Amino acid sequence: MGADARIGELGLKLPPPPQPVGVYKPIVVTESMAYLSGHGPVLDDGSMVTGRVGEDITLEGGYAAARLTGLALLSTLRDNLGTLDRVVRVVKTLGLVNCTNDFGQQPKVINGCSNLFEELFGTENGVGARSAIGTSALPANIPVEIEMIVEVTP
Repeated sequence: MGADARIGELGLKLPPPPQPVGVYKPIVVTESMAYLSGHGPVLDDGSMVTGRVGEDITLEGGYAAARLTGLALLSTLRDNLGTLDRVVRVVKTLGLVNCTNDFGQQPKVINGCSNLFEELFGTENGVGARSAIGTSALPANIPVEIEMIVEVTP
């Protein structure tokens, strides 16, 4: 079963692809690689989740924000590739968590995105290399920003 069909099977709904808020491209595709700029947690109406993990948002809320961010990344991929079935594998994910200085569970937050990709593409192709880093601020006070590299079919 392809990824587009799996989206429906999992009952997932992709938000509208987010538009750039600066001078950059949301995605650059070469022959077999797609590089996605940082995305945040987009809601169905196009607005963003805001807040700081460990202050305004719990670990569970951060996980949910990372999952929403994963859906936004998938939306950009599908919008630019025409189908998620062109995704071969997740190669690398970089997750940034806007959190308090004493919050040390960034990997558990970014699991919200990583678990989504594993559900959609499977363990072999949906789980890639990853970093999860805490930061004191992100644009527009979003709790999570994630960028990724995926291998795609030409």
